[in-house]
Amino acid sequence: MPTFRITLAYDGTDFVGWQRQAAGTSIQGLIEDALRELDGRDVAVAGAGRTDAGVHATGQVASFSLERSIDTTTVKRALNARLPPDIRVLSSLEAAETFHARFDARAKTYRYRIWNDDVISPFERRYAWHVITPRGALDLRAMTAAARLLEGRHDFAAFQATGSEARTTERMVEASRVLTNPPGDSRGSGESRASLIAYEITGDGFLRHMVRAIVGSLVEIGRGRRSADWLAEVLASRDRTRAGPAAPPHGLFLTSVDYDRAAPS
Repeated sequence: MPTFRITLAYDGTDFVGWQRQAAGTSIQGLIEDALRELDGRDVAVAGAGRTDAGVHATGQVASFSLERSIDTTTVKRALNARLPPDIRVLSSLEAAETFHARFDARAKTYRYRIWNDDVISPFERRYAWHVITPRGALDLRAMTAAARLLEGRHDFAAFQATGSEARTTERMVEASRVLTNPPGDSRGSGESRASLIAYEITGDGFLRHMVRAIVGSLVEIGRGRRSADWLAEVLASRDRTRAGPAAPPHGLFLTSVDYDRAAPS
């Protein structure tokens, strides 16, 4: 049974998220439906990140095994022929039999896009949080200083959605930064790019709604309602009610998943 590793991009606007659910259309469910047609049996697909409803991806990774003897090029072409146009398989590789997209992942990177201007382009409204600051632009210096406080190993319970059942709330954050004119972001050009701010975070794992809660807190700081040091106090409190509101899902993208070079691939 060959094992495959695919990289996906998708517009999450119209889906209930990555994970198959009892009601609603999921990314995982559509891929498994396509593979059932391709392989003639039920195929379990594992995703590196369980993105929520409305969250997008430009670099999601998934793995699965097939009984049918088939090459990677055909897998990519066959899946794209069966999937809706808002989900695309970007690449397909054959992996070691033991490879698992989620459990073998070393780190994941998420990017959250904020549009900080009076007017948002209609071509951005589904992919960025429109933040209006009538008293001036967001304080990027304060947001940047606050973001850096999250780097390292910390308990992120204060940024976890209520009702979550994670075994541990400790996570290692390798990078936490605020970007203007973010590299690799092809949306927007010229003067419009000056309105685009991105928050990018890389870590070994993320709690439910963790990135969105961090972004909501950073925007509170950017608006001048809180100081940069406040974020450290929230982190230490382990209390979700102390943090800012969760940013809306449509600005969030899973951009990449990293694996050790020695990992099965």
